[in-house]
Amino acid sequence: MSTGNTITKTVWQYSEILPESTIEFLRGIASDYSKVKNYTYKRYSGIKSLGRLTPVFDVMSEVRHSGIRSQLGLPSAYFDPAIIEAVADIKGMWGMLKNRIGTLIAANENLSEEDRIYLRTVLKLDKIYAAVLCHENYEMPKKAQGLDIDVKRLNNLLCRLTRKYLTGPKTDNSDCFSIAPSGYTYRDSALYIASRTAGQRIPLPIKDDRICDRQIRICIKKDYAALALPVETKIRKHEDYRNTVYIHIGYQDMFTLSNGHVYGQSLGNMTSLETDRLTEKNRERAKMRVEYQKSRKSGNREKADMIKSNNLGTEKYDRWKEKERAKTQTFINTEINRMFAVEKPERIVITKPVTIKKTKLPSKSANRKLTRSFNGYIRERLSYKCRLHSIELVEMNSKGTGGICSCCGAQGERQLDAFCCPNCGYQAAISLNGAKNIEHKYNTQKVKTKNFKTEIG
Repeated sequence: MSTGNTITKTVWQYSEILPESTIEFLRGIASDYSKVKNYTYKRYSGIKSLGRLTPVFDVMSEVRHSGIRSQLGLPSAYFDPAIIEAVADIKGMWGMLKNRIGTLIAANENLSEEDRIYLRTVLKLDKIYAAVLCHENYEMPKKAQGLDIDVKRLNNLLCRLTRKYLTGPKTDNSDCFSIAPSGYTYRDSALYIASRTAGQRIPLPIKDDRICDRQIRICIKKDYAALALPVETKIRKHEDYRNTVYIHIGYQDMFTLSNGHVYGQSLGNMTSLETDRLTEKNRERAKMRVEYQKSRKSGNREKADMIKSNNLGTEKYDRWKEKERAKTQTFINTEINRMFAVEKPERIVITKPVTIKKTKLPSKSANRKLTRSFNGYIRERLSYKCRLHSIELVEMNSKGTGGICSCCGAQGERQLDAFCCPNCGYQAAISLNGAKNIEHKYNTQKVKTKNFKTEIG
């Protein structure tokens, strides 16, 4: 989120080693926080609540009067953020569902353009969409009035697609929760947070002197707490950033630019090595689980307990996994910064992520590597850093940027990592050909838009 000349980012603050009683209190709050969220999910994620999610304070008031807060004994500093977070998740769920239905509508050849206009209009208006799903009467939206459409058929289509793809959110997370500013205070190098007893607060000694006056996210570790603090950072403006950069985002090489420059070349190797390590580790752990079950069934409890304590724990496994993830994330951020410093972009053009018609790859190892892809993290960090540096980020549809030749426009062939054009003989890396196609498509659309505006003017 950005406001004026600043942008919000998250910094981490860590507590000192905490006593077991404090850790137990934090886990109890996190557990109840999760219960409030699940209660809100169950009550408001259905089709009848679609038009009731705004304003969130109405939902908060209804849940508060349900009695669950007094039943759990959860202070409002934790209770209110849990509801707000749950409602945001429900809205996100509906947003993703609408995007998926919108994609299916665009791909449905049995729909006319007027049919699509009506369906897209309904998807944008929550109250009308809810009325359609609940088979209630509603006033036809102005944009859809006068269209030559079969309303009943289209409404049935919306209901079918919604029933098929609607999935209610649920959380089992008992390691994190948020606390409102009214629920904490600072003194004596510690963060004092609200307890379940009125007027009493629990101290969390912290390692630095940073303070916050906004909602804080608290994540519970083994014997300490990690605090996510939202802070405002000034947006930077660079007078020498004047170039337009066209980027193909890949799995092996992170960024391939249309000028031939490549950033993050070893990303694919990093993720592959970690995936192979985890595969081997999980294979060994699976064998130990089998031995553990055999020992239990045979009555050899001593051996079963030894296997459980020495081989089936997750502390070391999770710590190493998190360490490798952090290492990869640092590499990604470093490469984005390096790309900015070298290319000095005023504008960056990429393609939108492709999510439709994805099928499993024939190789299990390829599927594992794809599952561990950092593509989403790369896009999120690129978007954030573009906002931070006042760089325009343009996302285009990827159609026409993959399989055609960037030199002659003919349909080409992919051979492993290489692109070959049988028409003109052009050969290049698939990623480079894609980046050049992105540049060509963007400039072509830019010219068409300019000509259209000229004609209108």
